[in-house]
Amino acid sequence: MASLSSQPSKKAIRSPSSSSGSQANRSSSGQTVKFARRTSSGRYVSLSREDLDMSGEISGDYMNYTVHIPPTPDNQPMDTSIAAKAEEQYVSNSLFTGGFNSVTRAHLMDKVIESDVSHPQMAGAKGSACSMPACDGKVMKDERGADVTPCDCRFKICRDCFLDAQKETGVCPGCKEAYKGGDYDDDDTPDFSSGALSLPAPDGSKGDRHMSMMKRNQTGEFDHNKWLFETKGTYGYGNAYWPDQDDMYGDDGDEGLHGGMLETNDKPWRPLSRTIPIPAAIISPYRLLIAVRLVVLCFFLTWRIKHPNNEALWLWFMSIVCEIWFGFSWILDQIPKLCPINRSTDLDVLRDKFDLPSPSNPTGRSDLPGLDVFVSTADPEKEPPLVTANTILSILAVDYPVEKLACYISDDGGALLTFEAMAEAASFADMWVPFCRKHKIEPRNPESYFSVKSDPTKNKMRSDFVKDRRRVKREYDEFKVRINGLPDSIRRRSDAFNAREEMKMLKHMRESGADPTEPIKVQKATWMADGTHWPGTWAVSASDHAKGDHAGILQVMLKPPSSDPLMGGADDKILDFTDVDIRLPMLVYMSREKRPGYDHNKKAGAMNALVRASAILSNGPFMLNFDCDHYIYNCQAVREGMCFMMDRGGEDICYIQFPQRFEGIDPSDRYANHNTVFFDGNMRALDGVQGPVYVGTGCMFRRFAVYGFDPPRHDKLTQNINSETQSLTATDFDPDLDINLMPKRFGNSTMLSESIPIAEFQGRPLADHPAVKYGRPPGALRIPREPLDAAVVAEAVSVISCWYEDKTEWGERVGWIYGSVTEDVVTGYRMHNRGWRSVYCVTKRDAFRGTAPINLTDRLHQVLRWATGSVEIFFSRNNAILASSRLKLLQRMAYLNVGIYPFTSTFLILYCFLPALSLLSGHFIVQTLDVQFLSYLLIITVCLISLAILEVKWSGVGLEEWWRNEQFWLISGTSAHLAAVVQGLLKVIAGIEISFTLTSKSAAEDEDDIFADLYLVKWTSLMIPPIVIAMVNIIAMVVAFCRTIYSSTPQWSKFIGGAFFSFWVLAHLYPFAKGLMGRRRKTPTIVFVWSGLIAITLSLLWIAISPPKGSTPQVGGGSTFQFP
Repeated sequence: MASLSSQPSKKAIRSPSSSSGSQANRSSSGQTVKFARRTSSGRYVSLSREDLDMSGEISGDYMNYTVHIPPTPDNQPMDTSIAAKAEEQYVSNSLFTGGFNSVTRAHLMDKVIESDVSHPQMAGAKGSACSMPACDGKVMKDERGADVTPCDCRFKICRDCFLDAQKETGVCPGCKEAYKGGDYDDDDTPDFSSGALSLPAPDGSKGDRHMSMMKRNQTGEFDHNKWLFETKGTYGYGNAYWPDQDDMYGDDGDEGLHGGMLETNDKPWRPLSRTIPIPAAIISPYRLLIAVRLVVLCFFLTWRIKHPNNEALWLWFMSIVCEIWFGFSWILDQIPKLCPINRSTDLDVLRDKFDLPSPSNPTGRSDLPGLDVFVSTADPEKEPPLVTANTILSILAVDYPVEKLACYISDDGGALLTFEAMAEAASFADMWVPFCRKHKIEPRNPESYFSVKSDPTKNKMRSDFVKDRRRVKREYDEFKVRINGLPDSIRRRSDAFNAREEMKMLKHMRESGADPTEPIKVQKATWMADGTHWPGTWAVSASDHAKGDHAGILQVMLKPPSSDPLMGGADDKILDFTDVDIRLPMLVYMSREKRPGYDHNKKAGAMNALVRASAILSNGPFMLNFDCDHYIYNCQAVREGMCFMMDRGGEDICYIQFPQRFEGIDPSDRYANHNTVFFDGNMRALDGVQGPVYVGTGCMFRRFAVYGFDPPRHDKLTQNINSETQSLTATDFDPDLDINLMPKRFGNSTMLSESIPIAEFQGRPLADHPAVKYGRPPGALRIPREPLDAAVVAEAVSVISCWYEDKTEWGERVGWIYGSVTEDVVTGYRMHNRGWRSVYCVTKRDAFRGTAPINLTDRLHQVLRWATGSVEIFFSRNNAILASSRLKLLQRMAYLNVGIYPFTSTFLILYCFLPALSLLSGHFIVQTLDVQFLSYLLIITVCLISLAILEVKWSGVGLEEWWRNEQFWLISGTSAHLAAVVQGLLKVIAGIEISFTLTSKSAAEDEDDIFADLYLVKWTSLMIPPIVIAMVNIIAMVVAFCRTIYSSTPQWSKFIGGAFFSFWVLAHLYPFAKGLMGRRRKTPTIVFVWSGLIAITLSLLWIAISPPKGSTPQVGGGSTFQFP
């Protein structure tokens, strides 16, 4: 990846005048260097050096355009310098801390975990000792774990001693000869790490003095890739090839990339994805029934309004108000489902376009864009580290180019337990990831893989599979034991070090003559494995070491891999990984800084910190976020999502949402945890409009869209870029953005601002088709990634500090949006409101899987959190009523329904009481069961059933799943949704903040029954409304039945009408009743107390309101009553 950092090299830091001198020479030069740029329409325009200098800025469109020269027989890539390797290993072995009003520090760690480390380049790995006297450092190692010796004499030397020798004498301490290859710290020596050749300038001169700052990479060294761009040098096919001067101004924009597409044009162009419409035999009747039901519903409500029940106007009025609201709510939910679609991808085409070797790419280096994967966790007690570690392992083993993948774990709790668990996972990945690649393992979450009950040898053909699996299973069991033992290990280690500190303090007090009776004041610190204080949260909270008060922490646990495959051997690892790529993706642990007095904005703030840190370290143009309990179940799911982003027309896709699938759900799915009606019905339908909503996890984002920019608009870009000397700047993407106000929007990090145009360019689809008006040339992303250095990591630490977002637009326009507990929906809404579209990617094999609460109480609290966020959205500026014209009508209705659906609870609760009130009062919602009323009711019911059957057909949802969804809709609507409305109103009116606790993801105590949580009954006030509704309807049915039997003129029609609707309510509450019964019908005492109290109270209240006929008071103060 090309870098835009203007960070000077070490020599430039020592000699500040050198850079200024070069700038003076460059500005005084009279030579003209031609620049070329491809516009969105396909034309090439040229820009002179003077034009760029006069503009006062270097556009991101030039700065991110890099050229890669492929290896040829006379052009073999050289290894990166020893200094670069040493610096990168130093970065990966150091823990960086910093924050507000504090210096960023790099703590070089001897080891990160107490157990033996498997990965050769992790801190604590076994290695040779430095041969320098009085030095206890370790010798530098390469990716295979072999010692790196900078001199031919093979004198073993550590990184610090090597840098000291280079700085002082430049002589090897072993053989006393000068180190060969003096490009370790030389600004004028070319960098051949990308395989570039040194070509002469067009005029035959060296051209060094007249080049722009673009020629210098992040370490200040000469970059031939950028040099070739400025001089229009060309070499080989498939690169960012600039056409001849005559072709540069051609009128036909489709002919602008002839040089760069010679190979791709040899094959017929094929799309990466296809849209599959729903069969007309299903969708046409479906739409017709929606129209019929809508018309009949209007006639029905009109008839109901014109025919009131004069005997019970109060009952009629309540029923008609509820029915009108239900009709409005049904329209908001049903109309956006008019255009459902299915999609398919072609992974073979993706491989042909991006991964196949070719004459210009003999090594088969991938041209796919980079991908940064985010995993967020906050509390290791409620989110077990083993679950998070398995998620990380599934990500590291995903089928995607290793050098293009980076994984970031955000620990919002700053816990040492999470840190060491991730280090253990990184160490175990050294075996697990190559094992998955060798035997094509699915799923690549070890816990899920070893728990699969099917035959593991199915479709496995390698003879050593059984032996390898047995060995990996044993290693994984030991890994789990180490993870489970970490809390006790950390506690014992901290107690031992704290006791040692107390002894030191006591000894000091004795030596200083202090009073020995005074208590010893030693902080109860939490200690890392290398015997130093953990900079995050301590077990015993202290100043600067509490959950809401600690420094920012960042460590690159696994450094960026090499650009080319690193094949294993029979002797490299415990297993035989011959012809298997043993590289691991980059893994970064991050815990953002937290300080008292700052609003850290919960998960949204953590996600924004991940976005900024990843932009500095890897800057993948696409980001994929997970909750810690969701893992990759299909290793090729990422590639399927990339098919949409890289396809023609993919430049205006802001995110790819994958459906959420869950494990550990009871077979009957009592509380509709799978939520298939939403994920397979509503989301698939929205995919045919403007795209599905963002649901918090399992979503692949375009980084440029997250930054708050509008989608590319080809017509306006073409109109704006009509001059051959006009540069493409950030203002072309956002006309309201002044380049001088970039810090106001994104913060004061120059590296972050400069990474934005790079991410935008690298996220474009391939310009391999005339219809692609906003693409990039093939081969532009085969450039090796720049190695990390300490200054870059220090910059990443600064952007995760608590003060960085002050007076910026992070959380308002940029990144995840603040102000709602459902920040995911709001963030997706903002993108759609700016004109972006999203795509719903349903894979044949589930893409990702996670866990969901199967306990009734936990499920209700989860729904409460979602509904409260919807109420907040309704009362905020994110209400879809206030959306811009870029939001399509059906999409607007869907978002409006998101904010309105919790308010249905008020009408739903009232409507659930109407059958009981009807039975108790002896009146029905209509005066008589008119034929017209029954006809309307029958047609509406038949339409409802037919719509459900057709929706089951096109969505693939089972009829039982649909019924479970209907049941839980009533359960949640009468409990959690009502509480959400109350809490939302309290926040809006009184300003009372709402706090939610994390849903526990730990298993139940009963390990023999994986569904033990299902039977746990934990009382919550949310259960009161459904219990009251159920008891009132049961009592009303009994009372009405008794009254009808003993009545002189029984009115069975009214009883049947009321009893039918009461039964409808009770049938929906059946799963709730089963949840209250617990295991083996163990019902909490509180349920019987509530039931009895409510039954007695309602009975006495009814007798007081409507006393039995013929009852007269008796003398003596007593009275009697009889049940009707």
